[in-house]
Amino acid sequence: MRTPRVFVNVLAAVLVVTGAAGCVPVEPGSAGPRNTSTGPTATETTRLLDQLTVARSGSMSGYSRDRFPHWRKAGKNCDVRDTVLGRDGTGVEVSGCNVVGGRWDSVYDNRTFTDPLDVDIDHMVPLANAWRSGADEWTDEQRGDFANDLDRPQLLAVSASSNRAKGDQDPSQWKPANRDFWCEYAQDWITVKHHWKLTVTTAEKDALADLLETCP
Repeated sequence: MRTPRVFVNVLAAVLVVTGAAGCVPVEPGSAGPRNTSTGPTATETTRLLDQLTVARSGSMSGYSRDRFPHWRKAGKNCDVRDTVLGRDGTGVEVSGCNVVGGRWDSVYDNRTFTDPLDVDIDHMVPLANAWRSGADEWTDEQRGDFANDLDRPQLLAVSASSNRAKGDQDPSQWKPANRDFWCEYAQDWITVKHHWKLTVTTAEKDALADLLETCP
């Protein structure tokens, strides 16, 4: 059974404050893969999915990415983007606090990159989708917590092209080209929506249930 990632607070684990030089997301060349451990089974994830409130997609009135402040500082000149690049990459190189090189394997499309400029940090549940499913009622501080959430599987380094193709679409509208990631994609999406008490549409819920059927 393939299980979703369980994230720890990587800020404490990978950020090193170095005085005037700022913080270093990872030691050069020492970045490892995302943390994994045993998580909910497909049956348990289905239970979480059944607990989500089904509702029509809300209005985009008032939406702006600025209402989800990101990326937050994670030390002198560091931000959450650098943290995720450091966490998800291998052989990561830094200059001061900026990630400038390494290797990133995009699970959405099985492509590999060595230039961090070719890598986007994807919000598993897109900001606009969150807005339409309940985040419009949050404070900007709460939306910032969501946009910078390192404790759930909400942030993932992927190819810029796949992230932009996904946009703000839910799993009924867009799925990763890499079918081997479909099970984990559904589990991660459900984990995030369940924790943040966001709603799902009928089509979205049906698509997530179908994706869970791909779990080994």
